[in-house]
Amino acid sequence: MEKRSSAVARIVAALALVAAVVVVIAVATTALDSSSSSSHHKKDHQAKQQTKHRTKAKSYTVESGDTLTAIAHKTGVPVAEILALNPEVDPQILIAGQTLKLR
Repeated sequence: MEKRSSAVARIVAALALVAAVVVVIAVATTALDSSSSSSHHKKDHQAKQQTKHRTKAKSYTVESGDTLTAIAHKTGVPVAEILALNPEVDPQILIAGQTLKLR
């Protein structure tokens, strides 16, 4: 009798292992799909926020410690657009009091 119960136990253990692997794969796939779609949703949301909060001001006066990225976030104008409107500006060296065109 012992051989029979031992064989059944081995079969049950193998089936349990296969089921566990299937569950792990299913959970991993679901997690990857949801994180990918949520990051895509976040990007869309950020893009919508950026266009919603675009300033109506025509210019911005640089404050001490400002960076182009910080100015872009404050004004809603993309960094590339600020650079295109202000070709004389060195993006690495912003001077407090300097005026940047935003339109």
